[in-house]
Amino acid sequence: MAEYGISVGQRVAVVWDSSSPVEGLKNLVDKIQALVGRGSRVCVENMNQLSHSAHAESSFDVVLSGMVPGSMMVHSAEVLAEIARILKPGGRVLLKEPVAMQTGDNSRIKTAARLPAALTLSGFMEVKELQKVPLSPEETQSAQEHLGCQDNDLCCVQMEGKKPNFEVGSSSQLKLSFAKKSASSGKPAVDPTAAKLWTLSANDMNDEGMDLLDSDELLDSEDLKKPDPSSLRAPSCKEAGKKKACKNCTCGLAEELAEKKEESLQPKSACGNCYLGDAFRCASCPYLGMPAFKPGEKILLAENNLHDA
Repeated sequence: MAEYGISVGQRVAVVWDSSSPVEGLKNLVDKIQALVGRGSRVCVENMNQLSHSAHAESSFDVVLSGMVPGSMMVHSAEVLAEIARILKPGGRVLLKEPVAMQTGDNSRIKTAARLPAALTLSGFMEVKELQKVPLSPEETQSAQEHLGCQDNDLCCVQMEGKKPNFEVGSSSQLKLSFAKKSASSGKPAVDPTAAKLWTLSANDMNDEGMDLLDSDELLDSEDLKKPDPSSLRAPSCKEAGKKKACKNCTCGLAEELAEKKEESLQPKSACGNCYLGDAFRCASCPYLGMPAFKPGEKILLAENNLHDA
């Protein structure tokens, strides 16, 4: 068991599935038990029941998955995440898995490139390939029957990954030093000439001896001319026949369109003075006899005013 890096006193979990030979599983567990010492330091778990186990997080130093000779285990993302959960910070996982040398039709089998990526995405670091061995025809047939695939170009890859030295969601207090600097590390010397340029005196603050300029004298007649609103419009606003202002319009087109809309809502008549009162209304004005109203105000006429006398 020296190749697994297991030492005395460590807690080890052995993960197996239905493809693992029973005799091979028993021999592997016996060897690990003899190495780590007495006590309940070796735990055997079926891969399909691993997520339902009662193991707390950070329970094991090493997890061996698919390491039973003859196993054809394929590790899903959920299984890898559960292995990462029960491992202690800094713990290691060693697994074997059949992979395809090239992408096939069976999505269950990973390629040799996807297996390290799956371990990395599950939270492991320092992922490395320890061994890659082509499967014999008998092992290939066993893998096809167990995994339900038709790939013939299969090999078995042994991988190792390490859990980071912290748990997910853990926190640590930062130690910051706010000690004052010693007097020996004083401020750097400043050039007296440069300091004089940036120093103000009382004479510098006296405005009586300074000539002030009138700001209006800085403007010429062209600057005082009121600009044409059409010249302030953006190029897109100057397009002929444009009927809609831009969003957040600043050229005045939005206000111009609003004024035109308001004018269109004002009451219209032949003389255009119906809102001023009877002194300005025509004899046939429908508002004759009604009080004056504001331009744009909606006036409701009684039903008897809508009929000819």
